[in-house]
Amino acid sequence: MKRFMLLLAMLVMLPAAAWADGAINFEGKSITMIIGSQPGGGTDAAARVAAPFLAKYLPGNPRIVLQNMPGADGVTAMMFFVQHVKPDGLTVKTGSGPPTDPTVYRQAQVKYDPTTLEYIGGIGRGGSTLLIRKDAEARLYDKSKVPVIMGTVAGIPRSGMQTTAWGVDLLGWNVKWVLGYPGTNDLFIALERGEIEMTASSNLFQVKKMLETGKVKVLTQTGLLTDGKFLPRSEFEDVPVFPNQVADKIMTSVQEQGYQYWFSLVLLDKWIALPPNTPQPIVEVYREAFKKMARDPEFLERGKTISQDFETQSAGDVAKLIKTLAATSPDGLEYISIMLKRQGIGN
Repeated sequence: MKRFMLLLAMLVMLPAAAWADGAINFEGKSITMIIGSQPGGGTDAAARVAAPFLAKYLPGNPRIVLQNMPGADGVTAMMFFVQHVKPDGLTVKTGSGPPTDPTVYRQAQVKYDPTTLEYIGGIGRGGSTLLIRKDAEARLYDKSKVPVIMGTVAGIPRSGMQTTAWGVDLLGWNVKWVLGYPGTNDLFIALERGEIEMTASSNLFQVKKMLETGKVKVLTQTGLLTDGKFLPRSEFEDVPVFPNQVADKIMTSVQEQGYQYWFSLVLLDKWIALPPNTPQPIVEVYREAFKKMARDPEFLERGKTISQDFETQSAGDVAKLIKTLAATSPDGLEYISIMLKRQGIGN
């Protein structure tokens, strides 16, 4: 009798809409996918590529309806998703890095905790590469020489560009920053002409085109997070992976927090999640569907229409990155600001 009552309680707790003949099945159901951005952006594109394949591999092949919910760089959709969506498996969310950044959701008016979501997988661009002119590389390691010129856009360098800042901080690179370029195309023209000698990009097409000139090389890469390990991209298997280069160089806990915060933001791109408190059987069904989708050649081919360096991430890797961000203390965040100022950049 006790076992019967326990089983009955479990069935009551699970949403009836997701069950058929004792197994989770979405046949005849419509699933809403909330997209935390306006139509036409990268998050929207990732959702539209993923949705039909997720539906293909979920039991019962449900219809997935896309609902854009822009506002506050993803925060509006996140607050709605956490506070109002039922954990019945009939609503999922596709989001990006900003609303999972503690500098965003620790503000008083923001009411959610991204670590409570049930992540089913992620989609990224394979990390960033750092390029250097071959005729300048020797000077990077010799502070008695003229510093290597690192070019970046105006303001605070983008996360991929900050690989150089951590190279200076942890590896002692000999670098001078030049800020103010309008965008990536301008930086690559300047790199080819020799106006600058280093820059960073995650655009595989542009990187390959630059390598064809013979003037530059990929110095290092942020790499891919695969089952908790940092691996090189298949296109650059012989290029060092930056986290492996600095693994034994971090000296203090505050420095470690700052570095892990930065690196998690670099690796985290788009993600798909269920709301907090979704029953684990439903979560596992979604995660299994995502795994099958990630192995589907047609899905991967369509992903290349978004970005040539289209990659998927496991649910565990996405959750790990978001938990790492959440664990960053204010001192860890302040370390990054101080480091950039020390190098003549930042506010």
